[in-house]
Amino acid sequence: MLLRMLNKAEETIIGLLLVAMTLLVFIEVVMRFGFNSGFLWSQELTLHLSAWFVLFGVSYGLKIGAHIGVDALVKVFPPQIKRMVSALAVLLSLAYCGLFMYGSWIYLSKMKMIGIELEDMPIPAWQAHSILLVGIVFLSIRLLELLWRIAVGSADGFSHGDEAKDSMKIAEELKASQANENTQDEVKK
Repeated sequence: MLLRMLNKAEETIIGLLLVAMTLLVFIEVVMRFGFNSGFLWSQELTLHLSAWFVLFGVSYGLKIGAHIGVDALVKVFPPQIKRMVSALAVLLSLAYCGLFMYGSWIYLSKMKMIGIELEDMPIPAWQAHSILLVGIVFLSIRLLELLWRIAVGSADGFSHGDEAKDSMKIAEELKASQANENTQDEVKK
């Protein structure tokens, strides 16, 4: 139940961030080139929105298997060893996330203590940069979820994009489509 709510929240936030960035950039372009005007704060806001988008996207990419993986060596192992190697990779990733969370916590604490605001907007920098912590927490949840699936045997490792396989599929579909068009042209003659 909680995981399902996190999934929905993550997808909703990613969608809203994408829409907000697109609208903001569109409005800024129209204002600058159409009216020789603009907003001073739009570039900084777009930068922060894109950072939030990327850091939420990291965990979402892990969830849907969109990350590219280097697994040529792991693929040759038997399933049991493959699961052990994958579990080790997840544990190392979680250790990295822990270090990143620790460093983010220190950074955000110091930013809050100093009281710095963003350059162009009256927003405390620690709030704008809090995605460092939030994004890594979401990634850690995804990694823990993957570790659990590896432990119970419902996954044998990271799911990731296979560009070569995807390219071959597209090439085969294109070839089939062209063959179908040639057949239809011959029938018409």
